[in-house]
Amino acid sequence: MLRNTKLPHLALLALSLFWLSCSTGKHSFTKKDVKGSEKLIGLDFSKKNIDTLYPYLERNLSGFDSLRKYPLENDVFPAVRFDPVPFGFTMPEQLDGNDWNIPDYVEIPERFDDLAFYTIPQLASLIKHQKITSTELTQFFLARLKKYQPTLQCSISITDSLALAQAKRADEEIKQGKYRGILHGIPYGTKDLMAVPGYTTTWGAEPYKNQVINQTATVIQKLEDAGAVLVAKLVSGSLARGDVWFGGKTKNPWDITQGATGSSAGSGSATSAGLVPFALGTETLGSITSPSTRNGVTGLRPTYGRVSRYGVMSLSWSMDKVGPLARNAEDCAIVFSVIQGEDKNDLTTKNLPFGVDWNKDVKSLKVAYLKKDIEKDTTDTGDNLRNALKVLKEMGIEPTEVELPEDVPYRGFDIILRAEAGAFFDELVRSGEVDLMVEQDQRSRANSLRQSRFIPAVEYLQANRQRQVLMQKMEDLMKDYDVLISPSFGNDQLLATNLTGHPVIAIPTGLDKKNHPTSMTFVGKLYDEASILLLAKAFQDHSEFDELHPPGY
Repeated sequence: MLRNTKLPHLALLALSLFWLSCSTGKHSFTKKDVKGSEKLIGLDFSKKNIDTLYPYLERNLSGFDSLRKYPLENDVFPAVRFDPVPFGFTMPEQLDGNDWNIPDYVEIPERFDDLAFYTIPQLASLIKHQKITSTELTQFFLARLKKYQPTLQCSISITDSLALAQAKRADEEIKQGKYRGILHGIPYGTKDLMAVPGYTTTWGAEPYKNQVINQTATVIQKLEDAGAVLVAKLVSGSLARGDVWFGGKTKNPWDITQGATGSSAGSGSATSAGLVPFALGTETLGSITSPSTRNGVTGLRPTYGRVSRYGVMSLSWSMDKVGPLARNAEDCAIVFSVIQGEDKNDLTTKNLPFGVDWNKDVKSLKVAYLKKDIEKDTTDTGDNLRNALKVLKEMGIEPTEVELPEDVPYRGFDIILRAEAGAFFDELVRSGEVDLMVEQDQRSRANSLRQSRFIPAVEYLQANRQRQVLMQKMEDLMKDYDVLISPSFGNDQLLATNLTGHPVIAIPTGLDKKNHPTSMTFVGKLYDEASILLLAKAFQDHSEFDELHPPGY
């Protein structure tokens, strides 16, 4: 397994020179260097102060060298762990367990390829009633993955042998009457940040393209225990950034001149094109929401700590989440019900119940919306969102106008993600292998990792203190509502809720004038995925946007 050295981000005035000297093996620096480096962090110490602190900086550097002698495994979290619970928070009441409805009268479609866009309950019905075997269904999706890979570039490893073995076992168990549940025999794909023994876990990046991690990510193990069949490891943008990976650029099946966006690009593209019924993705700052929107699928980003990240690449320990991308909200709920829960290998997870009362009247939900943010969007996206609000009003939903917290330094929070990513990928940067990554421009992950070495620990901690203030302000906003309706992009909601850990679901709202999908986002209270899933399913029952899929597939 790859090892990464975790270094604390200390507030060093001479950090720029230290990084350079460490990479060359030379540890000498002058007081003039220290003076020059002050400009990087906006300070101006006197000559006397610099004379006094100079020996201290030398000792700091020696301490860094000492830390680097003790390598750390990927799954070692910092001792300081993020907890999204603010002061005064009351845990929402939830059902414990779900009784999924598997319909009795589902038939194989006349055009067999239409099977690619069946929902999980429809596919489950076919398998449970033995109208199709898991092996046949798995072979069908494996063939589609191979057929469209040259066009979409959405998969890294097609797991034929594993998938067919899992499908064969599912068929044998179902024939014996050992039905594990609604996911038994259902194929799926996973973002290639998640470890699967015997297959590369490339993280989408050239330096790791041959990496094999011989552990099973908890979410993969839970799906295997539910009888699901893993057919592909799908593209992650390089080190969880964008849709470019070492093998190319993952495409949007609605328009292959576009990338699929977001680092869960492969999961969004493959689900949209009907290459898998559902897929797992991850989000730190939009990587489920963005590909769900661009590719026209439904994506659930759960509350921080609801789903284990054991065996999953870390980008930001305090912001990473794992969630499903699927045909609709009900499919997302099904997958989430399996992958959520406490894991002894991930101390950020909690032991909480999950269930959705699908018979609950959605008019009983307290709903708010970001009216100003929605109205200022004059594009087709805004039009579609406003039309979606009309559908909700037809359903009896009368949302209350609210605004996101103000007097918050939104633009300063990015250093949290960048500092934590810099720590995880410390060895990659110091070894120089970061130079092997495909993208090297100003906005690339490689460049972001390099500059992370210049973030002082003081500013990282100050950003987290401001984050605590944001958490309290979001609690003040959300405590009176079950659902907050927001644009998926174009405002501060995406950044704010990724920092606070609130759950969101992105659902399709139709197509723009270029036939590109659009979406809206429902934000829920912490740990209350049930409310946003309930409203999303009700909306999708009253509309047909979730049934749209790209032509030609």
